[in-house]
Parts: sequence; structure tokens; C-alpha cells
Amino acid sequence: MDSLIHLAPAGYLVVLAAVTVGSLVQGSVGFGANMVAAPVLAVVEPRALPTALMLPVLPLTVAMMRRERHGVDWRSVGWLMAGRVPGTVAGSLVVAAVAADTLSVLAGVAVLVAVAASLLTATIPVTPGTEVATGVVSGAMGTATSIGGPPLALLYQHHEGPVLRATLAATFALGTGLSVVGLSLAGAVEGWHVWLAAALMPGTLAGVAGSNRLVGRVDGAWLRPAVLAFASVAAALAVVRGLA
Repeated sequence: MDSLIHLAPAGYLVVLAAVTVGSLVQGSVGFGANMVAAPVLAVVEPRALPTALMLPVLPLTVAMMRRERHGVDWRSVGWLMAGRVPGTVAGSLVVAAVAADTLSVLAGVAVLVAVAASLLTATIPVTPGTEVATGVVSGAMGTATSIGGPPLALLYQHHEGPVLRATLAATFALGTGLSVVGLSLAGAVEGWHVWLAAALMPGTLAGVAGSNRLVGRVDGAWLRPAVLAFASVAAALAVVRGLA
């Protein structure tokens, strides 16, 4: 098992716990799975980024989309995907060109920037132009580091919960599939990435099951700050590890 997933048992359990918590958070509030998991994986095994975390996100986003399908804003999804295509190309080129330690730094910095952006209170107008631009940024970040949710969440932060969660889930489902194709064409997908993703799938399923009980009941007053604080610490560790 160790040789298949390139992680020692202790490292695997740590990453599995991060995936479980991240999936629970995203299933409950709409985003955050890889904000939690990517910095942890970057510390344990940066060579697994970004592919090993993209694949487990697919069943999570599909489950979220089906659960609140009445809230999907397909018009917005279309504009976001229009921006996601060039963003995916840019992110794939980054992955093909840089080393694993550099990706660790990029993932950590992406999370820190996302945390800072999440603390902004300014409302960004939701128009086709801002949606396409957000799709580009999210696509580039998501493909290069597996963390593409924060730009979308920032744009839709003032929408109702079901609309935010379902629209982001539909965009993640389509966009993540596109990113995996882009990474495959760039030669950044290896067999052990797939094995590791499969080994992490129980964490995703557990997070989905837990979020089904919490969605709509989560007290954002304590959950959001806790997630941002945890992600910030993990991201800082990922940056230090990559630089070291």
C-alpha cells in the first residue's frame, strides 16, 4: 500500500483526516475542501499536488450539486466555465514547468491570499465580465494548486446558501474534470496519483455524509474563522517546507 500511494501510514492518516475535514467544510458551506487539505498534503508529499486532491473532489461536488440542484444558476456556470478554459491552460503550463517544492509554495501562497480575500467585506458586482474573470483566476489556481474555490466564493459570498453551494458545486464538477484533462495533456498525472486519490476517497465520502446533516445548520460565526485559521497555519507550513 505504501509503495502504491507514496505515503507512509502516518502521513496517509494525516492527509485522510484533512480530506475528511475539508470535505465536511465544503459540503456544509460551499467551498474549502482543498484549502484545508492541500497545505497538509504539500507538507507531507508535495509531489502529489495537484492531481491527487482533484479526483476526490469530483464525487463531493456531484453530491452537492444533486443535493441542492434547485439552486444551480446555470447562466453563471456558463460564464464561469468560459473563463475556466484559458485559466486551465495557464495552470497546466505552470504545473508542467515548476518543481514539486515550488508547487508547495504556490499552494501555500494561494491559500494565504484566499484567506486574506475571504476577509474582505466589499461586495463584487456579479456580472458576465466579473464571472469570466473569476473563472480565469479560479481555473488557473485550481489547476496549478488544486485550490480554485476562494475566488468563486468571494464573488458569490452574499448569495443565499443553496445558490452559492450548488452553483459553485456545478462549476467545480465541470472545471475539475477540465483541469484533470489539462494536467493529463501536460504529463502531470501519474499512476500513483490516481491510487492515492482512490485511497483518500473514504474521507470524501465521510465528509459528504457529515455535511448532509450540517448543511443549513452550520453556525458560520465559529466555523468560518476556524477554517481560515487552520488553513492559514497549514499554508504557512507548506510555504516554509517548499522554501526549505
